[in-house]
Amino acid sequence: MDRIGANLYLNLIRSGAARLGLHRQEVNDLNVFPIPDGDTGDNMYMTIQAGCNAAGNTLPEVAKAVSAGMLMGARGNSGVILSRMFAGLAKGLADVKEADVKAFSRAMQAGVEESYHAVSEPVEGTILTVLREGVAAAAGSKDLDEYFDLLISAMDLSLQHTPELLDVLKKAGVVDSGGAGLLYIAEGMRAALHGEAAEVLDEAVPTAQQVDLDAFTEDSVLEFGYCTEFLLRLQRSKVDLDTFDETVISDWLAQNGESLVFFRDGSIIKVHVHTHTPGEILNHCQQYGEFLTIKVENMTLQHHENHMDERFKQGRKAFGVVAVASGAGLVGTFQELGADEVIEGGQTMNPPVERFIEAFDAVSADTVFVFPNNGNILLTARQAAEIYDKADIRVIPTKTLGEGYYALANLDTEAGDADAIAAALAEAAGEVATGLVSRAIRDSGPFHEGEYLGIRGKEILTAGKTPEAAVLSLAEAMDAASRDVILIFAGADAADPDRLQADLTAQYPRAEVILQSGGQPVYEYILVLF
Repeated sequence: MDRIGANLYLNLIRSGAARLGLHRQEVNDLNVFPIPDGDTGDNMYMTIQAGCNAAGNTLPEVAKAVSAGMLMGARGNSGVILSRMFAGLAKGLADVKEADVKAFSRAMQAGVEESYHAVSEPVEGTILTVLREGVAAAAGSKDLDEYFDLLISAMDLSLQHTPELLDVLKKAGVVDSGGAGLLYIAEGMRAALHGEAAEVLDEAVPTAQQVDLDAFTEDSVLEFGYCTEFLLRLQRSKVDLDTFDETVISDWLAQNGESLVFFRDGSIIKVHVHTHTPGEILNHCQQYGEFLTIKVENMTLQHHENHMDERFKQGRKAFGVVAVASGAGLVGTFQELGADEVIEGGQTMNPPVERFIEAFDAVSADTVFVFPNNGNILLTARQAAEIYDKADIRVIPTKTLGEGYYALANLDTEAGDADAIAAALAEAAGEVATGLVSRAIRDSGPFHEGEYLGIRGKEILTAGKTPEAAVLSLAEAMDAASRDVILIFAGADAADPDRLQADLTAQYPRAEVILQSGGQPVYEYILVLF
C-alpha cells in the first residue's frame, strides 16, 4: 500500500479501535494509584469507537466524519487528546484525494499540533510525548510501510521512557496509560495497512436494560416526553445530496421538539430531541433518508432528566449550572445546591462531550457555569464549551467533588457579571481541601493490597486497616484541626459512617462535623475541609 484512500483510512481507524479494545483492560491497569479508578483504556476505546461508523465518499469526507464522531464521543483527558489528534489528521487531509507517505506524515504532524493545543498546560511523559516523538521519528520515511514501522518503534521507546519524565509513573512502576493506548491503536492501524483483518473483539453480550416499572404506572401522565435519538442516512432516492440543505430538518425539529442537538457529517445526520410524539418525529425525518440507529426513552425513567421539561417551561434564564457527580446522595446534594443539570459521572465513569452539550441545552440559560469536579473530566467539559455556541459556557476548574461543592455553595449571581462570578467561584474552589479514601487493589511501594488509602490530589498520604481509620489519619495529615468545617460524604460501601462522625467530633471539637450520604462508587469516603 503506497497510498491511503477513503476506505483504507476507515479500515485503519477500525483496526486501531479493535486492537485497543483487545487490550483496554491492560491500559486501565496502568494506573498510578493502586485503587480501582483506572479507566484510560475504556475512555480511549469509547472515543475511537465513536468514529468507527464514519461515512463518506472521499478521504477528506471520511477523515472529517471520523473526527466529528470522536469529538462527540470523547471521554476523559486521554479521549479528548485522542479526538484532537484525529481532528488534526482531518485538517491535514482536507485537500488530499489519496495520501502518500509525505501527505500522511504532514497530516500526522498536524495531529500532534492539534493535540498539544487541546491541553492548556501540556505535560511531557504522557500520551502527548509518545505521539510527538513517534511522529517525529517517522518523518522522512520512503513509504507507508516504513512510516508505520518507524512510528511504532519510536512510540514504544518513548512509552518506555515516560517513567523517567514523570516521577508519579516511576514511583508506581508503570508506563503512561494514554501512551500505551495510543501504541495499541498504531499497531492496529499498521495491521490494516498490511491487509490484515481487524481482530474481532470478544465482547460480552449487553444485558437488557433494567426498567423501574413502578416509575410509570397505568395512572401516570406523560409529563416529560421521550428522549429521541437517531442517526439518519440521507438517501439519493429522496434528496439531492449535492444541494440538500439540512436546515429544512433542523428548523422543523426545533419547532416540534425541545433540547435539540443536530449536526450533519456528509450524508449522515445526528439528532437528539425531546418530544411527546416520537412517532411524528421519526415519520417526518424518514422522508429524507433511512435510519441507521434509533433510541427512544421515556424521560420519566431517566433519573438525570426528571426536572428537565419543567425548566424549559420557565423560559430562558440569565444563569444556569451544570455539575458532574456520581452516587444518588451526591447527585441530590448538587441539585439542592442549585445545579440545574447533574451529569452522572466521575472516576471510571467519564461522560462524553455530547452529554455536556445535552446538559447545556437542557439548562436553557444565557450563561452556564460548569463544575466538572474531576481532573479527568475538566478537559472534556472545556472541549464541549468550545464547540457550544448557544450560550456563554464558563467552566470552573473544579478537580474534586469537594471543590465543586464549596464553590457552588458560594455561588452568588448578584455578585456582578459572568467574569466576576466565575472568578469568585474559582477562588472559592481554591479554599477547600479534599481527601479520598479507597481500598488498594494491589501492592504499591509501602502500601499493600487490602489496605485503605488516604489520598489528596495525586499523593497517597496515609493507610489504614479500615476505611474509618484511614479517614482519621487522613484528616490529621491534612491538618483538619485548622479548619472550621469537616464534611464527610459516605460512599456506597462505607462501613460505619456514624461511628466515624462521632470519632471526628471527639478529635476535632472546635470544628463542625457534617456527615452526608454520597453513595459514590470507588471511594468509601470523601473528606472535605473548609
